[in-house]
Amino acid sequence: MNARERHGIPHDSVITIAGTVGVGKSTMTQSLANALQFRTSLEKVETNPYLDKFYSDFERWSFHLQVYFLAERFKEQKKIFDYGGGFVQDRSIYEDTGIFAKMHYEKGTMSETDYNTYTSLFDAMVMTPYFPHPDLLIYLEGSFDDIIERIQMRGRTMEQQTPIDYWKEMYDRYENWIDNFNSCPVLRLNIADYDLLTNEESIEPILDKIGHFIQQSRKWRSSRQLT
Repeated sequence: MNARERHGIPHDSVITIAGTVGVGKSTMTQSLANALQFRTSLEKVETNPYLDKFYSDFERWSFHLQVYFLAERFKEQKKIFDYGGGFVQDRSIYEDTGIFAKMHYEKGTMSETDYNTYTSLFDAMVMTPYFPHPDLLIYLEGSFDDIIERIQMRGRTMEQQTPIDYWKEMYDRYENWIDNFNSCPVLRLNIADYDLLTNEESIEPILDKIGHFIQQSRKWRSSRQLT
């Protein structure tokens, strides 16, 4: 019996991993995909034409970056469901508007006109009955100190040059965002409760929780359709 059958996780499930920078989304994505024999949908940092420019000038490039991310994530979401599911996705499309665009608008690094244009585009693409939402969003959380330590350990130059105040604001915004998120079911996992890099077996209790959440979610959706 494979892990999907053992934990009651349907073969066509779509699982999205969310959380602030440095919390371990890519590691979780790959570990779950390996355990479930799912495909991965990874954030393409290296091919992003705006990311380096954005970190050097937030005000100049924030709108361009957000529109680029929105387009890429929307295409990925369509591809995932065209394949018939069976995916683990690194970062959700919901974070783009709920965290990043909103933060830049409120901090003055995105103009009101650009922000309104972006949110209108997001609503037209994502906040409709036709947009395929994932079965489960896994939110990774931990202490701010632990997350900063992880950012420093992985050593990306553009992240090392970013002021720590930026990371603290993003951390706080993520905590507020997830407390109010309701577009799909949410499973919250604390990074202190597992270590996928040194203990592969720590994925097992996570898989058990995922199976329970997805089964309950699909039962709820079926009951809604019947009524």
